[in-house]
Amino acid sequence: MARSAELIGDMPVGGWVDRMLPAPLLPYAKLTRIDRPIGCWLLLWPCWWSTAMAADASTAYLPDPVLLILFLIGSVVMRSAGCAFNDIVDKDFDAKVARTAARPIASGALSRAQAILFLIGLGLIGLAVLVSLNTFAIVVGLCSLPLVFTYPFMKRITYWPQAWLGITFTYGALMGWAGVRGELDVAAFALYAGCFFWTLHYDTVYAHQDKEDDLIVGVKSSALALGDKTRPALLVFISLFMGLVALSGWLAGLHWAFFVLLALPAGHLLWQTLTVSFNDTANCLATFKSNRHMGWMLFVAIVVGRVLAGDGSV
Repeated sequence: MARSAELIGDMPVGGWVDRMLPAPLLPYAKLTRIDRPIGCWLLLWPCWWSTAMAADASTAYLPDPVLLILFLIGSVVMRSAGCAFNDIVDKDFDAKVARTAARPIASGALSRAQAILFLIGLGLIGLAVLVSLNTFAIVVGLCSLPLVFTYPFMKRITYWPQAWLGITFTYGALMGWAGVRGELDVAAFALYAGCFFWTLHYDTVYAHQDKEDDLIVGVKSSALALGDKTRPALLVFISLFMGLVALSGWLAGLHWAFFVLLALPAGHLLWQTLTVSFNDTANCLATFKSNRHMGWMLFVAIVVGRVLAGDGSV
């Protein structure tokens, strides 16, 4: 039986990373959060949803497997790069917050210089993935860089860094469409807008883990801004998400089966919203992580809707 990892702050200890990697590589693996892949899933899903929705006759209306693989690699690499950049910027904040104090840079296991060199390496891998796409998608991808580089500073400026994350982390909704079609249309932007509200939902739940420490160190978040109004706000966020996803599917000409299957991810998000305990950090984290399951539900709905629509959508 596999041994489960314990936690020091938010750093798993004793998991597969600790057992399989040599000691010199451990801080770098921890920096990327590779042993906590939920961030990769959250970055990947908008890419895959969009790729599936834009699928055409060249792949029998199924999502292009080459693009799915490229976006999978890109999501792992860019999520890792994002974590490294965030920790470089947030070293001093992280050292003061119980959940993040054990992170490699905050704890001194890695220096900022070592992390910056590692970040450059990840960036080069990400660039290699990007240039494997068509020219239009490359341009779209490069346009996201200012969003990526400014995100870590938003928590110092606004109580809504989750909104900036929503603009940044769901950019894959545009990338997938651009990768398939070599253009963007209104369906892609509707999906992107919907994913923005999905991010507001899951990252507000996530932010409730740190609200007490955030108050102490002066970090802002939507969890602090919303307070007791969080649950009603989350209901609004998921309603807007599902409504815009449905609009995107209609604009893309998906089969009616897609709209029926939307009941599954919608029900899952409603369950999250009604059952999450905002003062229980373990429950907040579990609810946050459950979005990977919702992602599969929506992906299947889109694939079914695209395949059954066939030529009727274009």
